[in-house]
Amino acid sequence: MSNINLIDSFQEFKDFKNIDRPTMMSVLEDVFRSMIRKKYGTDENCDVIVNTDNGDLEIWRTRVVMEDGFSEDDDLEIELAEAKLLDADLEVGDDYVELITLESFGRRAILAARQTLVSKILELEKDEIFKKYKDRVGEIVTGEVYQVWKKETLVLDDEGNELLLPKTEQIPADYFKKGDSVKAIVYKVDMLNSNPKIIISRTAPEFLQRLFELEVPEIFDGLITIKKIVREPGERAKVAVESYDDRIDPVGACVGMKGSRIHGIVRELKNENIDVINYTNNIQLYIQRALSPAKITSIKLDDEKKTAAVYLKPDQVSLAIGRGGHNIKLAGKLTGYEIDVYREADEHDEDVDIEEFSDEIESWILDEFKRIGLDTAKSVLALTVGELVKRTDLEEETVKEVLSILQAEFE
Repeated sequence: MSNINLIDSFQEFKDFKNIDRPTMMSVLEDVFRSMIRKKYGTDENCDVIVNTDNGDLEIWRTRVVMEDGFSEDDDLEIELAEAKLLDADLEVGDDYVELITLESFGRRAILAARQTLVSKILELEKDEIFKKYKDRVGEIVTGEVYQVWKKETLVLDDEGNELLLPKTEQIPADYFKKGDSVKAIVYKVDMLNSNPKIIISRTAPEFLQRLFELEVPEIFDGLITIKKIVREPGERAKVAVESYDDRIDPVGACVGMKGSRIHGIVRELKNENIDVINYTNNIQLYIQRALSPAKITSIKLDDEKKTAAVYLKPDQVSLAIGRGGHNIKLAGKLTGYEIDVYREADEHDEDVDIEEFSDEIESWILDEFKRIGLDTAKSVLALTVGELVKRTDLEEETVKEVLSILQAEFE
């Protein structure tokens, strides 16, 4: 009895790592049944037996023995005279069973089957990759940089699957070259023209959350919960945490002894400053913690409009705003309130409210300064032209004119 060993015939299969053997054998059976239908018109009287252990395949065809001259369908029936030539013991009404060899289909049909087979397996592999990564959205994945382009970087996982890291999902300080190891989260998985497109990200808040889960066992075990994360990738991040166990200090647990736990995360994020904040339902206290490291004197809330007027001593204003305005922007995102900062007037320090200059400076320009917490003449003069241009949407020439007007007030 001869058989068809598919492992020898179709060496391509050894490369399909994402498909289990039973699925692969099922596809093989479908392809061979298609070949049988093309040759014999039907496969309903054929048995295709696939051995999933060693890859052997046998095709058995059954036809009913009919009296000579009474066969109506040669694909399903065989006349007695012909049957007797093949097996002398056969009688009318018996089943004639024959083994179909691969060679009987002809070289062209075998080559076509091979092409169909490889095509179907490739489709299956793509579907398996798509399903695998669709279930892993939000998880950390590690891969190796294969190619770096202007707008994205191609990363290969440990099975050789292609992952795309767009420039928009990279931290500004990220610099990759071929062979580098990259850690990111699976951000989005789509099927594009029958090909899985797997987007990974290093800028998503979920990436920072997964890093905390890896570094802080209490978060992984559920003793500490991350309530919210907001980020300016590569610059600053704020993480609100809460503990369900009064004996555990959530901030201390996240930072670790002498910063041991958070240092690894900061390095991974290219020295992104991370503020870990103790979450509270007390909005005033929450805003106060969110504006850390600035020390706040008082806060006036408008819960309906979701705004907060924060008053600080003059030397705390720049801390509250932060470099590039990142601190106040992130505090607003974290708390859900639009935060405006104001300097507390110092009795011994003569200063002038910038609204006093409304006859010389246009109101929209004054609003731009107030937006970043500069509501007095001296608070504006305390910063350089470069800093003011960076923090506001004003042109350098406009800033210089304003400084000239404000300076004249104190001469």
